Amino acid sequence: MRSRDGNRLGTRSIFKLVFLFSSLVLSASEYLISYRYVVQDAILRNETLSIAKTMQKCSGSTYDSLLLESDGGDNLKQIIFQNEDKFFSFIHALGLDVKHSEINTNLQNSSTTILTLKTTCFKVDFNDNFAKISPLN
Repeated sequence: MRSRDGNRLGTRSIFKLVFLFSSLVLSASEYLISYRYVVQDAILRNETLSIAKTMQKCSGSTYDSLLLESDGGDNLKQIIFQNEDKFFSFIHALGLDVKHSEINTNLQNSSTTILTLKTTCFKVDFNDNFAKISPLN
């Protein structure tokens, strides 16, 4: 491949062009996501997924990316619900805080279990066919 002045482009220059092009194709946004799941006496009592676009840039580097199929839109909540099983398996693998308590009163056992994903900043890259979600540490 040759540059404008006729000189041959090196491998490093080609990688810079590919990186520049790929960063222009993807539109990255940052979202704060939290999750809470409450089970009481083996019955689901509450499940809450909160998603909000960040007001300020998050710091940190990305790890463990997840690709979710998309119809080209950028509504993250809709994309997550279309790929619900895959997304919830992903956040369970990230690590959830688990709190469990049991009370035994008059031979009646009562238990409560709460799973929580603390509010975490995610970098989300939208494309025509997918959304790439990566937590920031």
